[in-house]
Amino acid sequence: MDKSRRGLQLAFSLLFGLWLPCCLTQTTPSNAATVTPTPSLTPQPQSEQIKVRLSGYPRKHNEGRVELFYKGEWGTICDDDFSITNANVLCRQLGFVSATGWTHSAKYGKGQGKIWLDNVLCNGGEKSIEFCKSRGWGNSDCTHDEDAGVVCKDERIPGFMDSNVIDAHVDENKVEEVRLRPVVATAKKKLPITEGVVEVKYKDGWAQICDAGWTIKNTHVVCGMLGFPHERKVNKNFYKLYLERQKNIFHIHSVACTGTEVHLAACPLEFNKPNATSSCQGGMAAVVSCMPGPLFMQNSGLKKKLKTSSNVRLKGGARLGEGRVEVLKDNEWGTVCDDRWNLQSASVVCRELGFGSAKEALTGARMGQGMGPIYMNEVKCLGQEKSIWNCPFKNITSEDCQHVEDAAVRCNIPYMGLENSIRLTGGRTRYEGRVEVLSSDSNGTESWGLICGENWSTTEASVACRQLGLGYANQGLQETWYWDSSNVTEMVMSGVKCTGNEMSLSQCQHHKTVNCQKAGAKFSAGVICSETASDLVLNASLVQETVYIEDRPLHMLYCAAEEDCLSKSAAKANWPYGHRRLLRFSSQIHNIGRADFKPKAGRHSWVWHACHGHYHSMNIFTHYDLLNANGTKVAEGHKASFCLEDSDCQEGVSKRYECANFGDQGITVGCWDLYRHDIDCQWIDITDVKPGNYIMQIVINPNHEVAESDFTNNAMKCNCKYDGHRIWFHNCHVGDAFSEEAERRFEKYPGQLNNQIS
Repeated sequence: MDKSRRGLQLAFSLLFGLWLPCCLTQTTPSNAATVTPTPSLTPQPQSEQIKVRLSGYPRKHNEGRVELFYKGEWGTICDDDFSITNANVLCRQLGFVSATGWTHSAKYGKGQGKIWLDNVLCNGGEKSIEFCKSRGWGNSDCTHDEDAGVVCKDERIPGFMDSNVIDAHVDENKVEEVRLRPVVATAKKKLPITEGVVEVKYKDGWAQICDAGWTIKNTHVVCGMLGFPHERKVNKNFYKLYLERQKNIFHIHSVACTGTEVHLAACPLEFNKPNATSSCQGGMAAVVSCMPGPLFMQNSGLKKKLKTSSNVRLKGGARLGEGRVEVLKDNEWGTVCDDRWNLQSASVVCRELGFGSAKEALTGARMGQGMGPIYMNEVKCLGQEKSIWNCPFKNITSEDCQHVEDAAVRCNIPYMGLENSIRLTGGRTRYEGRVEVLSSDSNGTESWGLICGENWSTTEASVACRQLGLGYANQGLQETWYWDSSNVTEMVMSGVKCTGNEMSLSQCQHHKTVNCQKAGAKFSAGVICSETASDLVLNASLVQETVYIEDRPLHMLYCAAEEDCLSKSAAKANWPYGHRRLLRFSSQIHNIGRADFKPKAGRHSWVWHACHGHYHSMNIFTHYDLLNANGTKVAEGHKASFCLEDSDCQEGVSKRYECANFGDQGITVGCWDLYRHDIDCQWIDITDVKPGNYIMQIVINPNHEVAESDFTNNAMKCNCKYDGHRIWFHNCHVGDAFSEEAERRFEKYPGQLNNQIS
């Protein structure tokens, strides 16, 4: 009843808020002294999505000149009548929580092109600047000396969908598209294409670039934007003979890159004039040869020789070559703060990881938040460095940065054509459907076919979604009978088993010949893909801080026994007499991803447990295991999700889930679910465990029931010493937080000689 009353009040408030300004606008008398009539200030909603970016110099990532993309062209906003209310709308549209200020008189430099909006008046509640009142698109009496800017609060809206991108700001109309055209017959059939004639999109076809004055720096830029980290020498004599017999159209006759640009269009270019002859005196069409990174190499021998960086990695990205930037220091991984983060620094990261230059430099934890230390701030790469560690940067203090400012990248990767051998059919949107793969019969004839749904899981689905370029796998479906089956094909693949890191399903294990017990189309594999996903991480330090032993009487453990939270030997105990020895600790599970973590099962299928008085939304939410030196379990526990809810959240994030009154269950982005050490089943039954050194392991979402952007951080481990009376945890860490060397030392840990922690 209270919720419905609040809903009515909210609806009335919204209607009143929309009606009142409208009435005021209509009843305010016009100024009779005005000679030139001012155009009516009306909202300008558009069918196309308006893009917003911050530009100019000098600036941080959360401030700058406001630029709007409308009708295929970037333009600015005039500062007439500009206000903090307008700035708030723009900052929220950019993914920041609010504005802290705004600027006038082109503080960040004068823009170019159109001045799209003037006399903008927002009321503060608009979802986009296009819904605010103004003189209308392109109707302005301003010059670029009056360009408005904003300063946004350096805090991101959790789970914000649109990227806060620092892009190249190049005139793409000059050079829309660049390609390498191979001339060797064998090179035409292999992907990626690493060598050929450089061509640019021109009118309805392709044109060449004159190589007079062409340098290795130009080649470096071309290779980078095509997804290759390095360039190599090319046999010009071979190409000269070939190109002399070809008709060439030279659209560009001079290129002068510095080598640090991320796009050819960012280099100084000289175009052939329309009426001039398209010859290339003293030269020929530019030809380049690029060296692919190890992931894209055909030659396995060469692949072993080429090594990518071992102290930089990308985490949390859905596609190859994208993710949160993490760097290794003192054997522990940490993140990079996004202050001054730009394309040059991002490109250094991309190239050292075996990709091309950076397509986008992302700020505001666009690829999720890290959990460990933050090592770098204000990274200032010039663009030619071999590693981000060679770039100038500031060390971090806790006041400088938080994980909501973690930097990320999207790198250029070579075109592999992987999306051409897979498709989805029968789904309601392009993000879902039965998976069909391209296969060849004995005659070499290609056709599309289904995949057997047996043992198909989220892991295999994640590879399919990646291959399709559709983001993360939300679900992997073993039955697809509820989708349209009017154009189904036969099954051509079964027994698919992936590790989750593959670029395509063809790289996964599968049966040589189809072997599927349920071969009907309704039992074929399906996927539901998503651009965002949750990411659960355990607070390792809290586990280490809260561990202790309790001897709990059996008469207090009936509910726990009913929920299978005790070891098997408990069934033989003399109930209700005696006790069980329990290893207790607190678990704080954070959602650092970009989508809420919600149970796979709908509330209609949740199971009510009268003993504890709550619904279980997942059969298994966490595994608690005590392992010996050989990795064998000596004790185990499991935790059904008593009830997934937001125990607490980051500042500025509101709780969405609570268990009371059969409420929605889940964990919001930027929130965490706390299971205190003193609640039932928050333990491992170690009654039968002998004194010794062990490894304590906790795994969240162990069966991958719910999709996440990163499963490698779901496990947490601690070194454990038990003397028969007391217990100590040391070196607690999330599974992927240490370097490989540190992880090996952890596994060989000899145990503490005493309880003193040095």
